[in-house]
Amino acid sequence: MNKVKFFSIALVAFGFSTYAQEIELAKKAIDAEQYEKAKSILKSALNTKPDNGKIDFLLGNVYLQQSQQDSAKIFFQKGLTAKEGASFNYIGLGQIDLNNGNATAAQINFDQATKDIKKKDIEQYIYIGKAFTNAENPDYKNAILNITKAKTINPNDAQMQMALGDAYYLDRNQNEAYKAYSNAFDADPTLIRAKMQLGVLLKGAKAFSEAKSAFDGVIATNSNFGPVYRELAETYFQWGTNDKAKYAEYTSKALAYYEKYMSLTDYSLASRFRHAEFLIVAKDYVALEKEANEMKKLDNVNPRILRYLGYASYENGNTDNAIKVLTDYTTNSANKVIGRDYLYLGLAQLKNATPATATADIKPVINDVLFQTAVANLRKAVDLDKPMANDLNDIGKKYFDLKLYKYAAEIYEVAISNPNSKNYLYDNFYLGYALYFENSNKDAAKMDIVALKKADKAFDNVSIASPTTQDAYIYRARVNSLMDKDPVAQEQMANSYEEYIKAVTAKGDVELEKPANKTKFVEAYQNLALHYKKDKVKANEYLAKALAIEPTNADLLNMQKALK
Repeated sequence: MNKVKFFSIALVAFGFSTYAQEIELAKKAIDAEQYEKAKSILKSALNTKPDNGKIDFLLGNVYLQQSQQDSAKIFFQKGLTAKEGASFNYIGLGQIDLNNGNATAAQINFDQATKDIKKKDIEQYIYIGKAFTNAENPDYKNAILNITKAKTINPNDAQMQMALGDAYYLDRNQNEAYKAYSNAFDADPTLIRAKMQLGVLLKGAKAFSEAKSAFDGVIATNSNFGPVYRELAETYFQWGTNDKAKYAEYTSKALAYYEKYMSLTDYSLASRFRHAEFLIVAKDYVALEKEANEMKKLDNVNPRILRYLGYASYENGNTDNAIKVLTDYTTNSANKVIGRDYLYLGLAQLKNATPATATADIKPVINDVLFQTAVANLRKAVDLDKPMANDLNDIGKKYFDLKLYKYAAEIYEVAISNPNSKNYLYDNFYLGYALYFENSNKDAAKMDIVALKKADKAFDNVSIASPTTQDAYIYRARVNSLMDKDPVAQEQMANSYEEYIKAVTAKGDVELEKPANKTKFVEAYQNLALHYKKDKVKANEYLAKALAIEPTNADLLNMQKALK
């Protein structure tokens, strides 16, 4: 009987030991971003212990990390019926509530998870903290609050310190993140992700050389830890972006390290998505198209793949396919459309609307309907994501250089809708410039007064942002001179010519002696004389200044005679 009892106890102990080992292996696979491997381990453990709700919870969490919320929910709900560890699954359901923007329901679930825990239990608080950190609608302050509860009970727990580091890092508290990651690695030297995160902090501070050394240290510890190669890839890419002389070299290294990262993970759809995002940033669109097609083989219905195929198709010259897949993607209300999706769709439509053979000498025929559709999509892009306006500067200039001023203006109008754009001043200038040239050769009856008023405002925006930009004043004067039936515009014309004269004069003799400025001074003085022709004294003063520059100018001399 004693032998039977001993054997039973030993069997239970062995079973528990095997379970614990499987859980640890799964956690290490998750840290290594080998999600398919982690799922395989956890499913195997679940077959052995079907009544262990914590395994369901961990498995559901992996699905959440892969953005497969429906699958995650199935395991969480199943885990609630388990005999052991069922309450952990309330945390998983709580994170789904956070993803869905329902913080109240999330808190109810979190309270359920902690209501019966023992005084020394800390895992629940750690996982609640992680839920707040990892949610699609994160709340880092609440994450820190919950993880700190665990810290109060056991300040030396490595997983607690790791989770605390993540929350502080994402909350942009680098000093506290550094302390927590250091404490995590000190408490458990096998927790290699903590060591890696110390390098991530250096990368974020743009200490690229020091970050590389930190990542090299991680590789020396475990050369098969995949995420460190991704961090090296991102480090080299950012390094190259900051050091233009080494951009090509470092981007090449970045892409190679990213391939190494992919080879050490499981080439799952989740890791491929991240790879695709990196290829977009690195502008390797040939590789992006290849990756997108590989992703399509794994999941032919995932709509995000259309995004990458659309981007790559546009950049690789297949605009028809780009329009098709991005239209399919952006018109599906179930998809989380971002500004760049509309940007690429608009750019592809612009390209198809404009003949490839267009030159400034041969005015091309633009497909107006498709062009207007494209502009509407560009506007959606900027409305969703203001920095998208930065990408429109070169596009507008292309149309301007083709002397397609009306079309250039429409692009620039979208661009200036973001006043914080890095090209705001330039875009305003070219908007005014384009609208002026579009109207300057028209008969008075055919001039677009609304467009001219937009041009006036655009040049005013330039003068406000950069008062020393002298050409903004003279072009504003020229724009208003076209509205010769509008007394307000005529006053503005005079004021703008005066401001031009002041701006150039303030720059000194070198600027005043430039032939181009002398010609513009004559223009300004002549138009000011015409404007003040009823005040003969004032008008003659302006003519005298103009004649001092061009004493034989016949028009000026005739005006002078007429004023006597």
